[in-house]
Amino acid sequence: MIRMSRAATAAALAMSLAVPLGLASTATAQDRSAFPSAAPLWAPPSASSPAFRSAESVPAHPARLPRPTGKHGVGSKVLHLVDHSRADPWVPTADGRELMVTLHYPAARSAKGSPTRYATVEETRRMRDGFALPAAIPAEQMSRIRTHSKVNAPIAKGRYPLVLLSPGYGAGRYTQTSLAEDLASRGYVVASMDHAYESFGTSMPDGRTLTCASCEAVDYNGVPITLVTQTRAKDVSFLLNQLTGPDPVWPHSGAIDKKRVGMAGHSIGGAGAASAMVGDRRVRAGINMDGAFWEEMPQGGLGGRPFMFLGTDDEMHRPGGVDRSWDATWSKLDGWKRWLTVSGSHHGTFSDFPVLTEHYGLPGEPYPAARGIGITRTYVAAFFDRHLRGAARPILDGPTTGNPEVKFHNP
Repeated sequence: MIRMSRAATAAALAMSLAVPLGLASTATAQDRSAFPSAAPLWAPPSASSPAFRSAESVPAHPARLPRPTGKHGVGSKVLHLVDHSRADPWVPTADGRELMVTLHYPAARSAKGSPTRYATVEETRRMRDGFALPAAIPAEQMSRIRTHSKVNAPIAKGRYPLVLLSPGYGAGRYTQTSLAEDLASRGYVVASMDHAYESFGTSMPDGRTLTCASCEAVDYNGVPITLVTQTRAKDVSFLLNQLTGPDPVWPHSGAIDKKRVGMAGHSIGGAGAASAMVGDRRVRAGINMDGAFWEEMPQGGLGGRPFMFLGTDDEMHRPGGVDRSWDATWSKLDGWKRWLTVSGSHHGTFSDFPVLTEHYGLPGEPYPAARGIGITRTYVAAFFDRHLRGAARPILDGPTTGNPEVKFHNP
């Protein structure tokens, strides 16, 4: 079996390939070089842009995520779940399909507890190497990015909608922490998923590190990338069973309103959100953040359920852009829908990557990290407020002077 190098994997898969729908199930290793790809999670230096210089330029302290904007404090809980009813498609000898999940949830602002660890050192080391960040950036320091949640803090009284978050290919669930903490502070329970063998490194409670076995399988020997989105859709259904079923794994599952469930994903996680909605009607609203759609939307669309595109404002994800899957999917959506692009953004804008690029002086956003992350938080929260809470959110009705970067499209 032909195997991709880690660098090739990062370039070809983790950057969200934008392959036309007709090729999505037939792409092979040989024709990868012809595929257009979205911008990388961080912008490689050019002659006119500042570049990371050396280990001496690394700040002495870890980066800090932007503060959540809601009225609640934020608690966190990590779950290790195993679906023994399924074999793992990437490692069939594994003992079932494993998920690592971080829950962020509303807590009292005065809640006590240890700060939530951003990631393990092994996870950030493998992410740094997988995404070809400068080797001089210390993985240990990245793993200590300062968060705003407390481990096992008491949950605030109430019943809350549930939002599921799925990361991009190669990335860990922790790369969506700034969004997860913000949604939790606004009154959502948020479940961020690590899908086994689909990130460069996932640390398990028993000391194992799961690596990206799927990166060495997709599009080789007839394994289509649609297996990723199909598998993630099944992961979502399993997680919903575990959180909202008759025997929930989380003691506070009663705080989840199981009739108000939404999902957002970055890159291939966004495609996974659409696939999850097709397969499970419990997911009532979804967002794709800058990811190509790898499976065709059924003719019946999503049965009237709302869906939003949020992406880069470039030749990739404007209407009629290189990624034809957005146009094809848009035409089949049969409910409330929005197509938004953000000028000046790149693929990593819709994750925590702006914090990394700004802190370590890497080429990145044309505006401060807090601004890029703030735009994502604002529009994602508005979408779920409108469709899971029934709240009026005029910001979704059209362009605003306060957010001139955000463009509305209605092809």
